Parts: sequence; C-alpha cells; structure tokens
Amino acid sequence: MTEYGRSPGSEPWHPGDPLYGDQGWEGQQQYPDPQQASQYGHGGQGYEDPYGQGGQGTQGGQGYEGDPYQQQHAQQYEQQPQGYVDPQYQQPAQAHQYQQSYEQQQYGAEYQGGYDTPGHLGQQYDGSWESGQAAMAYGSPPADPYGGQNPDLYGTPEAYPPPQPPGHRQNPPEPVIDWAPEEESRPEPEEEKHPFFTGEDDPDDDYDDEPAPGRGSRGGDRDRRSKAKKRNGKNGVACLVVALVLAGGVGGVGYFGYQFWQGQFGEAPDYAGGGTGEIQVEIPRGALGYDIGNILKKAGVVKSVDAFVAAQSQNPKGRTIQAGVYTLKKEMSADSAVALMLNPASQANFVIPEGKRNTWVYDTLDKRLDLKPGTTKEIARAKADSLGLPDWAKNHKDVKDPLEGFLFPASYPVAKNSKPEDALRKMVSRANQEYGKLDLDAKAQELGVKGPWELVTVASLVQAEGKTHDDFRKMSEVVYNRLQPDNRETYQLLQFDSTLNYLKGQSEIKISEKETRTNTDPYNTYKHKGLPPGPIGNPGNEALAAMLSPTSDGWIYFVATDGMNKTEFAKTHADFLKLKDKFNASTNQ
Repeated sequence: MTEYGRSPGSEPWHPGDPLYGDQGWEGQQQYPDPQQASQYGHGGQGYEDPYGQGGQGTQGGQGYEGDPYQQQHAQQYEQQPQGYVDPQYQQPAQAHQYQQSYEQQQYGAEYQGGYDTPGHLGQQYDGSWESGQAAMAYGSPPADPYGGQNPDLYGTPEAYPPPQPPGHRQNPPEPVIDWAPEEESRPEPEEEKHPFFTGEDDPDDDYDDEPAPGRGSRGGDRDRRSKAKKRNGKNGVACLVVALVLAGGVGGVGYFGYQFWQGQFGEAPDYAGGGTGEIQVEIPRGALGYDIGNILKKAGVVKSVDAFVAAQSQNPKGRTIQAGVYTLKKEMSADSAVALMLNPASQANFVIPEGKRNTWVYDTLDKRLDLKPGTTKEIARAKADSLGLPDWAKNHKDVKDPLEGFLFPASYPVAKNSKPEDALRKMVSRANQEYGKLDLDAKAQELGVKGPWELVTVASLVQAEGKTHDDFRKMSEVVYNRLQPDNRETYQLLQFDSTLNYLKGQSEIKISEKETRTNTDPYNTYKHKGLPPGPIGNPGNEALAAMLSPTSDGWIYFVATDGMNKTEFAKTHADFLKLKDKFNASTNQ
C-alpha cells in the first residue's frame, strides 16, 4: 500500500468503480484533462493550474511543483523498479483483459488502456476496483485515451478544479433531506389587511385622493373630511355590532343561568288550596312519582310535576300510592292531591271479588259507566273471541258464557269515560297472566282431567263450594275422587248445588229433589256425570292453588252444617247422612 491509501496501481475506469462517472480524484470531472494527461504522459510538458498553482512536470512522472504531495512521493514511485507488484495485492497479470476490452470498445481499437496518474504513465488495470491490486508495474509507456486528440477541457469556463490524490478523497456530502417540502413551498398566510382590523384607511375610499381637475385645495379638504367621516361612521357601526353581540351573549347566559337556578333551587309552580270540581284519574300499574305527576298535570289536577314529586317525597306514605282510579279535584295543591290519593275514599277502582260470576261483573260495569243494563253483557258475547282468550278456552260445547272464569278477581282502573270492552280486555289479560304461571297442561295430565279448561272449571267449583283455605283443598279432593271411574259412592256424579244455582242464576242453599231430578241442562251435575261444560265463576288464587294441590284423605262428601260458613266432610255415605241431619236441624230452628 502507498501513502495514498491504495496499491501502486492506478485507478480503474469502468462501471465497477463505485465512483464511476466522476473519473477524478474529487469526483468532479468526467474525463481526464488533456493538459493534465500531456503533463503526466507526454514528455513532461507543463500543466497550468487553473487556481494559479501551475507546476512544471518532469519526464517519467517526476512530479510537479504545484503539488506537495506529488513532490513528496514521486521519488518513492520512481525508486520502485518497473514491473513491481506489491506482494500483498498480487494477482495474475491476465486480470486486466476485461478492462482493456471495455476501454477499446469505449474509445476505439487504438486505445491501449491505462489512466495517467502523476509519475506513472499508461498503467494497465486488473478490471476490478475493489481488489485494489495493480495488473502491471509502474512506469510503463502511457497510452493516449483520446487517440491523439487532446481537447482542452480546462480551457473552458466550466473547467473543474485540480484533482486530488486518491488517498485524500472524501465522500460526497450527504444530501439534506427536506422533511417538510410542502411547508417550505406553502405560501405564508397573509395578514388581515381589512381596515376594520388594521385601523388604516380603506383603500377603496382613497381612490379619489387627488383633486379633480379644476378643483381647488378646498375641494380636496372637503373630500378628505368626508372620507374621514365615513371611516368613523363604519368604525362606530362595527363597535355597535360587537357591543350588541356581547350584550346578547351576556343576556343569554344570564337567562339560562336563572332558569338553571330556578330549576335547581327555586320552588316549583303549584296551586293553592284543595281545588274545585271533580275528575277521575287512572294511574296504571308500575307508574312512579314523575309518571303520576305527569298524569295529574295533564288532567289539570296539579300545576307542575316537580311540585307533586316534592309533595310525595315529603309525605311519609307518599310512596304507597297504588295503581287505580282516583276521584280528585281540579287545580289542587300538590300536598292536597297526595293526601287525597292516600285516602281510600278517593279510590274508584273496579274490584271483582273472588268467585263472582260474569253476570255480576256485567251489571256492575253498566252501572259504573252509566250504560243501559245489559250493554256490557251484549258486548262480551259479541266480542268474546277478540278480547284475548287463549285457544284452549274457545269452542267448547254447551258453554253459557265463553268469558266465564276469565274475568279474573282483582282491582282494575275503570274510569267513567272508558269503554266496557277495554275493561273486559284488562280482566282477560290478567287471567291469562295468572293461569300462565301454573303450567296447566302438565298438571291436567297429572290430575287426570282434560286440559287447562277442565282445571279452571274445577277451581271454579272449589271457589263456589268452599269457605276457607282448608275447605278448598278438601273440596278439591272431593271433586277428583268423584270423577274417578271406580267411584262406587256417587258413580261420577258431582251433585253440586252450585252448578244448578249457576244455571238458574241464583244462590240458593236448598235445592228441591224434584228439580235436581228433572232439570236436564248440562250444568245440572245431579243429572249429568262429570264436570259441567265450563267454569261457573271466576276463581281466585287460593282456589287455583287448592285445585292443583288437593288433600289425599279420602274425602268424598261434604255438607254446610250451619247452612252458611261451616263445612264438614265425610268419607262414607253413612257419615254423610249424619252430617245431613245436622244440617237440617240447624236450618229448621
């Protein structure tokens, strides 16, 4: 290696060179300077440095005066014998053939290859820049790469600076990466130049600053004063607009702030006193404080919802207000409305007691709704299929009333201005809800009857004949035992007075034996085996529970021994006769 950082051989000139294309020590000239070539390879003619450091070359590559590096090392290169190859970078001589053929294609067949370096002319290359090994010794006769034609490239204004030794090469400077080219090219936003913001004169108002021909200085003064007034007028209007906007904003904030304060801390609007007139209000199931307050406000009972909610919260029993119909007054104070709704006298719900027949429900609804007697019954018969009956309750033979057993005993909100079908629909819906909790299909199969319809019929019989909870379960067992095919006591005859009373629309205790034998209606269980065609009333939850869970003591007879409230049971016919005598004794007194 030489002090220039490479082997004594000169640089290759082919595409394998990573600096191919610059062809100079500083990467700034594309072809070797002809004068430089003549200096180094043609008799040592002088070379004029374009920077004023001209040197006189010597034959045989002795160096030139303008380059201290060259003067220092030229002798070193001359001392080495021709054909010298650095042992460290030794390689076969035929390695230069590729480069020679390339250079001949590039510059003609006469070109013999080689590149002139100071002190060593016409050297051959091995064709590989990276190997760093010279293919021939220094000092061989150079070859002219231009075929004798030596254009003076350094004589033009675009001449390159003098070359530098290879050991002093530096990598080209890193290009500066512009990470935001768009920002540099983006024009700066212009400042607002409107006179309103800058305070300057409006250029549109100064188009006539020069006095018109024939006009004196007084006319110009008048124009300037007029323009000044215009500018002052515009500024005044702008200030006025800004002031109005600010005033409006402050006023809006104040208004909404007052509303917020009033809603949070102010007293809610409310009437005073106990009100006047009379009005019925229906409160649905599940309604809470705000729901009730909204209903009362719409009806004109209270003045605001907040007032009612506050009064309800302050009353210790305010949260116990139930669903139903209430008879209230108009324009009541919230406190008065809450107190009246807690008074049972104001509740106007329609209540169906357990065991009541449909005929009682129809008649009571007619009276409550101020309807002609029989109106509700006619509607029930005509619209029975559209009131919500389940499929298993439809199309049964010899049924007196298809809705019997489905006007469930409960309290219903029925206002005076409502329709009968609306009330009936609520009752049927409640019955479906209660029956749906009992899994009647599975229970019917377990108890040996034909589906939910017969179970409801059993429950209606239990409700009609029983008096207490214990009576209900025993009565339920009596029904199931008498329906058994192996019943040798009554032979599947129920023999219930309640079914004959239902048929006749009465509630008599004593039924003549003649009537029980002669009445052929399917509801006469003295005459017809099994259950009646359908329910004979509307059973309540207690009777339904007893129907599903009868006793298993063997009861098959019962007698109301006191004629009213006390019912006694027997397992044999002999015991039954004793109870019958007891009953006759109590009723003949």
